[in-house]
Amino acid sequence: MKMSINGIINTNKPKGKTSFSVVSHIKRLSGETHVGHTGTLDPMATGVLPICLGQATRVVQYIMNSDKTYFAEIELGITTDTLDEEGEITQYLDPSGITSEQIERILARFQGVIEQSPPKYSAIKYKGKRSYELARAGKSVQPKPRKVRINSIDLVDLNLPLFTLKVECGKGTYIRSLAHDIGQYLGCGAYLKNLVRTRCGTFDIEDSHSISEIEECFNLGIGDKLLHSIDSPILNFQVVILNKETELAVRNGRSISLAEDKLHSDEYCRAYNLNGDFLAVLRFIPDKKLWHPEKVFSVQAPSATGCPKCNHICSNTYY
Repeated sequence: MKMSINGIINTNKPKGKTSFSVVSHIKRLSGETHVGHTGTLDPMATGVLPICLGQATRVVQYIMNSDKTYFAEIELGITTDTLDEEGEITQYLDPSGITSEQIERILARFQGVIEQSPPKYSAIKYKGKRSYELARAGKSVQPKPRKVRINSIDLVDLNLPLFTLKVECGKGTYIRSLAHDIGQYLGCGAYLKNLVRTRCGTFDIEDSHSISEIEECFNLGIGDKLLHSIDSPILNFQVVILNKETELAVRNGRSISLAEDKLHSDEYCRAYNLNGDFLAVLRFIPDKKLWHPEKVFSVQAPSATGCPKCNHICSNTYY
């Protein structure tokens, strides 16, 4: 019987590939049945796309909720129906009067929590249909505006009508919509010409692997060397180590009590057994003051933090 592969590959998605096609390719290479990505990256975009295999697919939601960093090249004077370079041009306007000072002033409007309208050509569902499916059928529906968080937005290169932004943002932010909205404020229109995601949670582009590198490793039988541990995306969660009794309770889906004087009542913590295996993600239930096992891992899952006797974990030990 083929052994299951459990871990995360920090993939550098190439331009022109859909996130789904990358997942399908890695599924074929690895032979692992359960494979998933951590939030769609548009075909025209490149960069960090963590791919989860085996039981690591159960931590997808935590990666999707993490902050991301993008480098976005935007062109002024042109608008498209998809808000990026893949769409049909809908308007030309002269951007020659725009200055760097104007752009800097406009950018300040977009820092913090803002309301953003997702693109019509997006994966958001409306009455069971993807928005882009409706748009392609001529039945486009504008998705409802929603609040997103932009931690920072900086002008890093300027060669008008092109300029490049570095954007650090929270989940659900559409950089295409950001480019379009900046163009609207400037009065000349704009579209997203190029996009690179350089960070997704704990995964950085400097440590990512190209599709050809991933192919080579799996063909050589060393695909496991690419894997990040299942707990690597959630190292910001608090740590608890469980003895055999509490481990059994968690494995059976029962909530447990942990020492309140040492563990902050954050929403989540990560639990390990005495062997140092990553055991579960526990979620705090405030009204009961108990920690409930939200995700329990049924195989030995080596941790990113090593032996439970190390100082980092032992300072947060509960039995």
